[in-house]
Amino acid sequence: MFGVVPKTLWNREIAADEMNRIPLALGALLIKTPQGRFVLVDTGLSSKYDNQPKFRKLYCVERPQTLKGELKAFGLSPNDISLVINTHLHFDHAGGNTEFSDNLLPVPAFPKARYLIQKEEWDDASHPHERNQASYFKENFEPLDTAGLAELISGDYEIEPGLRVMRSGGHTRGHQCVQIFSEGETSVFLGDLIPTSAHLSLPWIMGYDLYPVDTLEIKRDMLKRALDENWTLIFQHDPRLRSAKLDFQNGRYAAKILD
Repeated sequence: MFGVVPKTLWNREIAADEMNRIPLALGALLIKTPQGRFVLVDTGLSSKYDNQPKFRKLYCVERPQTLKGELKAFGLSPNDISLVINTHLHFDHAGGNTEFSDNLLPVPAFPKARYLIQKEEWDDASHPHERNQASYFKENFEPLDTAGLAELISGDYEIEPGLRVMRSGGHTRGHQCVQIFSEGETSVFLGDLIPTSAHLSLPWIMGYDLYPVDTLEIKRDMLKRALDENWTLIFQHDPRLRSAKLDFQNGRYAAKILD
């Protein structure tokens, strides 16, 4: 998760267990637009692989609640979601895009939703190479195309006033972040560009990133804007801090916890 950063440094931020694993969240974001539409940003790991002991042991999955259960707590069902935005198609971000039907075939988990994905991301997921093939599971995205629910875009894109995506690249070629404008405030869902608050430091970049220099440059630009414009940053994988404002002290960016 920290690339070339020495363990003696990152272990102070998030301590590893005896298997070198660290605790991470798998957060999704639910947005209600002024038009009353419900938008879901990323769909997490899903429960499709709960019956695979090797998978659960490797990743030590602990799920007190499913995504459907979380939505139900808000009085919502999958049919209430009109748009799913995938930051990218790695299995821990897009696994919940689909579910297994009674005949064990993957089908869209949100049948009334469009799924908004960068075209470059779709192309790379559909034609993986040795470096990224372990992260893309075709059952998480191919059924969307079959059902006519996949909507491919290229670059920054305004979905509706107050909601837009920003293509960042870096982690993957087609990685995108989500920007929300509401009541004079700006929030950005960072996906895997800056997965935890520990990754606010510019050179702290995941070894998973296919284009780490691109990550560095977009982080430099985005964090400067975030500081200047007082954005709220939403960290998808941080188990302790879901959102924060930004501070800059002693030449380093740091999270400023919200009141």
